[in-house]
Amino acid sequence: MNPATTRLRAYLCLALSMSLVGSYVALSKPLVAALPVFLLAWLRFGIGGLAMPHWLKQPLSEPPMTRQTRQLVFLESFLGNFLFTICMLFGVSLTSAVSAGVIMSAIPAVVALMSWVFLRERITARVWIGVACAALGIALLALAKTGAPAESSVSHALWGDALVFGAVLCEAAYAVIGKKLTGVLGPKRITALINLWGFALMTPMGLYYALRFDFSALSAGLWALLLFYALAASVWTVWLWMTGLQSVPAAQGGVFTVMLPIAAGVVGVLVLGESVSALQMLAFAIALLGVVLATLPSRQA
Repeated sequence: MNPATTRLRAYLCLALSMSLVGSYVALSKPLVAALPVFLLAWLRFGIGGLAMPHWLKQPLSEPPMTRQTRQLVFLESFLGNFLFTICMLFGVSLTSAVSAGVIMSAIPAVVALMSWVFLRERITARVWIGVACAALGIALLALAKTGAPAESSVSHALWGDALVFGAVLCEAAYAVIGKKLTGVLGPKRITALINLWGFALMTPMGLYYALRFDFSALSAGLWALLLFYALAASVWTVWLWMTGLQSVPAAQGGVFTVMLPIAAGVVGVLVLGESVSALQMLAFAIALLGVVLATLPSRQA
């Protein structure tokens, strides 16, 4: 496979991965309304694990994992799976999918900041402007909620926005750590290992709620949505992302996280029937401008 074809295949994998993440972020709203968050997360990791036990086996071409690799695998799962899932599910239960999409448009800028802090990458003035645009978009979103009639609903929505931003920080860390892992482990094994850690971390609370939950109350449609959510979140998106990162630098891969907020917003409006105010649209536009400024390649590059 020639370099151009390999690069195009990587771009498609990254774009599809983030589109799926944005879709399941929005579609998780009906699930968190029907299931406790910790039970939903536990079922997600459990179903994902049942789909890929054969991916756990170490290939003959892969070297044994070092202590550092094991630590990175745990951090990748703890931040990108465990904490991201908790922040995202609790967050979307308190705010709208459109709002979550606006906030998640800050991911590329946060990836750039983390690369500057942890990887010592140089950050240009244009990237700093992009970070400011992302912050302004989130501030406008908070301002749009202050006109809501019920003060309690505003408070809940702001807490939801804060939790979604916590998920942004986790997703950015996931992108940075993932690039290091793809240098020593294959995409399938990374996917299976971090899902296994996620299942282990979520099991205590998941079992607690499972023993008290009436599963017969779930409709066939919710079971189908749960199956899609589990496979998309635990298997498809992770494998696609790690496959793309094998051929694309982490900073360039951050460009494709723009598909996440777009997909979340589109699903929120078209599938969940959410409305979009003019101020929310302005917040979305400014946040996406920040994405373009933060991720567009420079002439020198």
